[in-house]
Amino acid sequence: MKETVLITGASSGIGLELAKCFAADKSNLILVARTTSALEKLAAELCREFQIEAHVITADLSRAGAAREIGEELKGRGMAVDVLVNNAGFGLHGSFAELPLHRQMEIIHVNVAALVELTGLFLPSMVERNRGGIFNVGSVAGFFPGPNMAVYYASKSFVLSFSEALHEELRGTNVRVTNLCPGPTETNFSQVARSHRIRQTRVSKMSAATVARIGYEDYQQGKCLSVPGMSNKILTTVATKIFPRITSRRLVGHYNKLM
Repeated sequence: MKETVLITGASSGIGLELAKCFAADKSNLILVARTTSALEKLAAELCREFQIEAHVITADLSRAGAAREIGEELKGRGMAVDVLVNNAGFGLHGSFAELPLHRQMEIIHVNVAALVELTGLFLPSMVERNRGGIFNVGSVAGFFPGPNMAVYYASKSFVLSFSEALHEELRGTNVRVTNLCPGPTETNFSQVARSHRIRQTRVSKMSAATVARIGYEDYQQGKCLSVPGMSNKILTTVATKIFPRITSRRLVGHYNKLM
């Protein structure tokens, strides 16, 4: 029996590449994002290449109630979700006091509130069936305080803690929980985050396809945390132990100013 995988933020970047990973293993897909045309194009391509079913739901998760509406639409279609991929997310560069408050609240709605609500809508039935999984896309940012991107870093810290807690609660069941924590990745994240600001330094980035493949393989192996790339592994393990938090936050704040 094919599993059905719901992926948010599926129209580009890591979400798109994860859709390809699941489709290649013959999972049926529910693709969610704000841009209908991009979703429909991707759905058609995946159906044609992998002989799967791919359904499209247009939704803006920054809007209150959007997650609940997704749940109601799927219920109306008689569709169950076996695996939930909470990939949608964004951030903004700048000091908290200077950035528009409504935009920072949107970060919380997308990165935290919608993720929790979608998980709450679909996880109980996974537990009841004793199969399925939650795949949360976080960031190495979740391991540090983040001056000049304060709300984004805090949101990813929430995702990290939430994912680890769920993983432990579900230990001994057949329901998996994985938190993918990439570093800089070739997506449109930076363009959105910087807005009108010009990048002041260049950063080495992993491809979205590589990040997605590593995260997908770690999810299939039941790993709680997936940190692609050796430099990111060192950053999230060694660096967090060596540097006191005052040093970490000053280094991260300086890094984010340059970005």
